[in-house]
Amino acid sequence: MTPEVLTILMFVGVLAGVFLGFPIAFTLAGLGVIFGLVGWGTSIFNLLGATAFGLMSTYTYAAIPLFVFMGCMLETSGIADKAFDILNYWTRKVKGGIAIASIILCTIFAACTGIVGASVTTMGLLALPAMIKRGYHKGLACGVIGAGGCLGILIPPSNMLVLYGPIANVSIVSLFSAAILPGLLLAGIYLVYVILTSRIKPLWYPPILPDTDDTERFTLLDGAKAFVPFIILILAVLGAILFGLAAPTEAAALGAFGSILIAYASKRLTLAKIKAAALSTLQITSMVIFIALGANLFTSVFFLIGGGTVVANFMESLGLGAVGSLILVLLIVFLLGMLIDWLGILLIVVPIFTPVLYSFGFDPIWIALLIVVVMQTSFLTPPFAYALFYIKAIAPPEVTLGDIYRGVIPFICLQLIGLVLCIAFPNIILWLPNLLASL
Repeated sequence: MTPEVLTILMFVGVLAGVFLGFPIAFTLAGLGVIFGLVGWGTSIFNLLGATAFGLMSTYTYAAIPLFVFMGCMLETSGIADKAFDILNYWTRKVKGGIAIASIILCTIFAACTGIVGASVTTMGLLALPAMIKRGYHKGLACGVIGAGGCLGILIPPSNMLVLYGPIANVSIVSLFSAAILPGLLLAGIYLVYVILTSRIKPLWYPPILPDTDDTERFTLLDGAKAFVPFIILILAVLGAILFGLAAPTEAAALGAFGSILIAYASKRLTLAKIKAAALSTLQITSMVIFIALGANLFTSVFFLIGGGTVVANFMESLGLGAVGSLILVLLIVFLLGMLIDWLGILLIVVPIFTPVLYSFGFDPIWIALLIVVVMQTSFLTPPFAYALFYIKAIAPPEVTLGDIYRGVIPFICLQLIGLVLCIAFPNIILWLPNLLASL
């Protein structure tokens, strides 16, 4: 068979496996073995062994379980509870105060976890029942939690960026620095949306209630006690990476240890919570490694059969030019986000499509962050939307899946507005990496 036919069959095989409900890790690995047997016979198993060894010996990947543990430890220790109560109190006189407090805390929590599941479930348990009880529009409440929680995959330390670096041969330090402003931009867009809709759609928000004698009050000192540990952890981890004091793996170890210290200082550290965090870390890391192994085998076979050349020639034949090709790749990422999880998209799209974009002279860091911003939408776009499943699992009974779907649609549009701004103004992404490189 020709490379063109094999390329088409491999893509069709991925879609068929996804629609039939097979796990993406075994779908990719199975296709890699099948097409490898067609092309080279049993020697494909040597490639499988080499791929597994190469993946497991990549030192940078050791940061993944450490960052995951940091996020799981912060989630299971429950230290976000006090921070949310304080923010809720400080914003009580603002229309939509709980929604605003949720977005702010989601942004802070994103910089401490790097895991969407941790951010969405934690904030969902804290804020969603409170918003529903107060009378917030159910769709808006779900959208705020879903979109705010998804910031965890963009704002460093993000596991997506840790994986992206070795795949694209791009510095993780540069990716971390490049992701800060886009993450804050999206958080700002969400806040503006809440403030505007509180005026345009006042019925979506409850009235501001007067303080009563039983209202719990919090001082600036209470706020400092709640937020200073978060800030110290963020500065310790990101500062060590961005200023070259530690590699991402060592900084991840520092963050994991710091999360234990924060839980201990909050008097919420127990052996049961450490075990729960360790078990969650094992489950998440195992999933990541299996998917990475399957995707690496798939892409290796894909390039060996000439699939990379086929894709490059196809995109060149479309005559779209640099900007058109960029839009096409981002559209492919967006559509794939409806079908498979972000890890599968990352490990398939980046090796296959980004070399074509590099050939047009685009900055690899800029391309990386555009793809990551688009992949944020994969957590919200049905039918395959992890964040929506997390929200449904912890939402009050009166919140339906329809409420959740309707609620996230405006926030998907807001994410795409953020993407357009990053395309129109590349310095949103490139300013901080360039600044750090000049120091």
